[in-house]
Amino acid sequence: MLKLQFVPYADIEHLDTSDRIDKLLGIVKGNKIVLMQGRLHPEEEGQLIQETMQQIEDSFRGIEICTIYPEEKNLQLLKRVKKEMVKYIIGNRDGITIIGPATIVREIKRDPNNMMLLTMHTTTPRTRNASKKTPSRLKKRR
Repeated sequence: MLKLQFVPYADIEHLDTSDRIDKLLGIVKGNKIVLMQGRLHPEEEGQLIQETMQQIEDSFRGIEICTIYPEEKNLQLLKRVKKEMVKYIIGNRDGITIIGPATIVREIKRDPNNMMLLTMHTTTPRTRNASKKTPSRLKKRR
């Protein structure tokens, strides 16, 4: 089963960098994929990757991370200034960031407006048992 956890920007905006990274890594280490409103600062993203590398072990192989945010091309000067003022006042809430454990997320591909999350296919005991029963059910019906 794939578990996603949404993290609104309001949950992390008051945290300092190390607490923010600890919160996100804690969720990811719980085998959940984080869908975070907004994005990390480039320095925070670098620290997240550095912290992840230090915590790699057999049960935690690392993370995959991707951010997608709207392109701001050809904005008029007044709209650009207004947008920057809003970012300064309420924070950088534009876009969405996905962070997932490398044991589940194989790859994240993106273009300016789309994101594709490729996950590992794992079978649970219930799935294996169901697939074994399926052929016998088909034989009985025929």
